[in-house]
Amino acid sequence: MMAQYLEIKTAHPDALLFYRMGDFYELFFDDAVAAAAALDIALTKRGKHLGEDIAMCGVPVHSAEGYLLTLIRKGFRVAVCEQMEDPAEAKKRGAKSVVRREVVRLVTPGTLTEESLLDARRHNYLAAWAEVRGEGALAWADISTGELRVSPCPRVRLGPELARLAPREVLLSEAVEPELRAVVEDAGAALTALSRGSFDSTSGEDRLCRTWKVASFDAFGSFTRAEIAAMAGLVDWLDITQKGRTPLLRAPIREDAAAVMQIDAATRRNLELTHALSGGRAGSLLAAIDRTVTAAGGRLLERRLCAPSRDLGTIRARQAAVTALVEDGALTDTLRTLLREVPDMDRALSRLALDRGGPRDLAAIRDGLARAAEIAERLDRPDMPDLLAQAGVALTGHDTLTNALEAALVAEPPHLVRDGGFIAPGHDAELDEARTLRDEGRGVIAAMQAEFAESTGIGSLKIRHNNVLGYFIEVTATHAARMLAPPLSERFIHRQTTANAARFTTVELSELETRILNAGSRALEIEKRLFAGLVGDAVASAADISGAARALAELDHQTALAELARSGDWCRPRIDDSRAFVVEAGRHPVVEKALRAGGQGFIPNDCALSEGETPAIWLLTGPNMAGKSTFLRQNAVIALLAQMGAFVPAARAEIGIVSQLFSRVGAADDLARGRSTFMVEMVETAAILNQADDRALVILDEIGRGTATYDGLSIAWATLEHLHDANRCRALFATHYHELTRLADRLDGVTNATVTVREWEGEVIFLHEVRRGAADRSYGVQVAQLAGLPRAVVERARVVLDALEKGEAEGKKTALIDDLPLFSAAATTAPAPAPQGPSPLQERLDAVMPDELTPRTALDLVYELKALARG
Repeated sequence: MMAQYLEIKTAHPDALLFYRMGDFYELFFDDAVAAAAALDIALTKRGKHLGEDIAMCGVPVHSAEGYLLTLIRKGFRVAVCEQMEDPAEAKKRGAKSVVRREVVRLVTPGTLTEESLLDARRHNYLAAWAEVRGEGALAWADISTGELRVSPCPRVRLGPELARLAPREVLLSEAVEPELRAVVEDAGAALTALSRGSFDSTSGEDRLCRTWKVASFDAFGSFTRAEIAAMAGLVDWLDITQKGRTPLLRAPIREDAAAVMQIDAATRRNLELTHALSGGRAGSLLAAIDRTVTAAGGRLLERRLCAPSRDLGTIRARQAAVTALVEDGALTDTLRTLLREVPDMDRALSRLALDRGGPRDLAAIRDGLARAAEIAERLDRPDMPDLLAQAGVALTGHDTLTNALEAALVAEPPHLVRDGGFIAPGHDAELDEARTLRDEGRGVIAAMQAEFAESTGIGSLKIRHNNVLGYFIEVTATHAARMLAPPLSERFIHRQTTANAARFTTVELSELETRILNAGSRALEIEKRLFAGLVGDAVASAADISGAARALAELDHQTALAELARSGDWCRPRIDDSRAFVVEAGRHPVVEKALRAGGQGFIPNDCALSEGETPAIWLLTGPNMAGKSTFLRQNAVIALLAQMGAFVPAARAEIGIVSQLFSRVGAADDLARGRSTFMVEMVETAAILNQADDRALVILDEIGRGTATYDGLSIAWATLEHLHDANRCRALFATHYHELTRLADRLDGVTNATVTVREWEGEVIFLHEVRRGAADRSYGVQVAQLAGLPRAVVERARVVLDALEKGEAEGKKTALIDDLPLFSAAATTAPAPAPQGPSPLQERLDAVMPDELTPRTALDLVYELKALARG
């Protein structure tokens, strides 16, 4: 057995080998050591190899999925090795023959399909990037749903595209793997390097044709050599990991990179689109707007949020659908009620195609198609927008499969095929007979006994059972002679005579006994055969089922956006091909949700960047904590939501198509690369200035704050001028450098705006209102006081600030800085109070021993303390 193990392990050196032994998957040698540590399970030993103990650990087969998930999350790959024959079959080859085993699947992060291993509301993408003669392409697939897409992707765009897709695993040719490893790791994906042959476009095209069983791949459209190479590498890896059992992939869809808004990784992170800066989904924009009620609808929402469209026709079609659903609240509520009962058909179908599904997956398709038919009836109206009408058409025409599944399956089938009991009674006569024998064997025997008693005329005849004879017919010794004589002896075969009885059998009873003993296994075999037939029917209708699943996801997505618009009082934005950007009473959905939870309201603000063909830049000043960053982010989010096809949190919005969205708000050290906060800020700013076109929307917050004052001011000044003169884009530029406000007089496209505050009795009150004009100061000392700095520090800061401001007014700023007694605070501040001893009240309290007080003395003590407190 160990020889067999080592041979199989040699073929999969980079994976943990789950070696099937009966009801356990066993791991040996270094695999066992690594798995035991990762899974926190016992590490034992069994036998020796080359004189050393063999390390060993194992996990039960029935709970292996949970262990697989843990290992995959910790970066391992797992090769699942199954027993391919029964031990009895192996023994036929010899007493010491080993059961034949084979690796049936290589489990990697991008090839998961099991329900327990996947996040229901997120895609699990496997991506592959290829480059042919300097032209790059990216292909990505979710084998749990069968979706496959490909897009041109030059090397410089790989990072942003991976940030958009968030794949779990990325495939690269071994030729480029060293150069691009950092890009993949930055995206948080596992990296798999394949041979160059996997990405060969010529042989790859043949591989793709075999996969989809077509004579020419042109049947799916026109693809570049790089796109074919990327898809070929992806399909090759699926063939390797699934051991020839190709997943049910849909026809590939080619995406045009220019058709979606370009958003880089830093912007996605800063805007917290799908993950909050704290790391989880809670607090993200996705979490704030997600009203979907199905898993597929949730995945579609995330995909569209990460890739807003730039096509006016697409955006307006989506807006029309949301508008119709907002206006017809009753229809929206009805659809959402029905959609709540829709299972995840795509993933169920994928598991069935890979032979990893069970009866519940068939039931999911049955229930999903049944709900689809009900929903289609609600959409059968002449005034339906095109998007909803097309979805309604895709939901019809599945009656044959639905009826077959409804007739064959019980209402609540078990999870596993081996549990049996999922085929409905009355569907198959042979199965019903086997079940009757299995479940009602005694009744069948009793009926046969009654028939035998009647035919023989012996009322005391009994059918009994023991472990030696099995079932037999027994009569008393009085009737033995009659049973042994013709004509009864011709039917009843004598088996045994005892002192008080005679025992017989018949051909019918022997056959019935065999059927009863084998009824359970026979019933299960019949169910397995019927299950295989139903799976075949479902897989044969895969295209129609996938079409219905996509339509249901679209409906869930649109009804969720309508519900969001209704509940949040959002408006339909006007989208056109201009450079307009006008938002009235805009709000940030995440902040507004948090404020509502605390019983507070969000203060809305306007933003108008429409200045004809000139650049339109707002230079925003104001103190920290006043809401500048929120204002910047909310306008970026509004643009993103508008081009996704959703309504937006505003009273009115008019937005010209945004080609690129850039955000540089906040920064942190990148210790792994040795980058300071300032360096990270400069890298992100450089990316914006080098890439932004005249249709981009840029939001920048406090550029240059991480270095010396004059260095930072000069960098911010030059950045703002470059945005105005070279990029000529729409931008919101927040800063604490009030000197920049003078640029509004020199640059036609720059407008000053400020977040208003009020000062009351030495304290600053934030009004969170944005208006035209410049802030008079930053109120930093007041904010420091709110933050809880010691009073002495705040007072000292006021003195220093007053001196600096007075010196600047007199042109003596440098001299004053040199002369300031920063380390002799007593010269300019009130002396610290002299230490005082404890008060009489404190002394009396210190002398009290609570354990010795009686109720009476405690009361007297209270009176005494009150007197001391009065002085």
